[in-house]
Amino acid sequence: MTYDASDGIPKLGLGTWQNTDPEECVESVRYALDLGYEHVDTAQAYDNEKYVGEGIERSSVDREDIFLATKVWIDELAYDDVLSSIRASLDKLGTDYLDLLYIHWPAREYDPEETLAAFDQLYDEGTIEHVGVSNFEPKHLDVARETLDAPLFANQVEMHPLLPRDELVEYARRNDIQLVAYSPLARGEAFDVPELNDVAEKHDVSEAQVSLAWLVQRENVAVIPKATGRDHIEDNFAALDFELDDEDVAKIDGLDRREREVDPSFAPW
Repeated sequence: MTYDASDGIPKLGLGTWQNTDPEECVESVRYALDLGYEHVDTAQAYDNEKYVGEGIERSSVDREDIFLATKVWIDELAYDDVLSSIRASLDKLGTDYLDLLYIHWPAREYDPEETLAAFDQLYDEGTIEHVGVSNFEPKHLDVARETLDAPLFANQVEMHPLLPRDELVEYARRNDIQLVAYSPLARGEAFDVPELNDVAEKHDVSEAQVSLAWLVQRENVAVIPKATGRDHIEDNFAALDFELDDEDVAKIDGLDRREREVDPSFAPW
């Protein structure tokens, strides 16, 4: 394990959305960590924090060598609710601190002054190492940065070759914010993109590895593909073992398809 808090977010992590079968979730987290993953992402809304915590406990990796993140759901964003819900999340996860805590969406009970004051409180007391947000657009990031006392460390968003989020990448670069890409395979759509098929064949790798490599080679971007089976966990991890060349990157950057896979009714765009 090579994770150090000064390094920022490990470039590739394990996403756990929809991983709600108790034993499968526990085992996938344990296996990923023992394989070499350093970053595990969950959320209150995923209803699996307890299983993620058990997976961490069963692994051979020390807690301090794991970058662990969760998210506060939109019904728990009032000041007192943030604090009480995080106590519950910590108990489920079996830890006394989080490396990163996100606001899951700027929606429903989200109020910048009240919500971010609770995040500042958690940061000041050492319960969370970093403050993050998720699904924030630049206008929401501006308000959050102005409101927070703590540094705004990360923004987790849908990002993949069919939704490259160039404006947010540039914003993150200018303001020293980490972007964390969820749904990096566009919920399977990436497997049927001819340009990705060509690059995968050229390197004798999977389309998943091509998409993940394209993301991790971008500045200030980490990626959290979800996976439950060992084969997929291993395949995703292997994306760290090769680099796309300039021709590959140009081919992917040149895609003219733009598809958003996550678009709930309360989304802020």
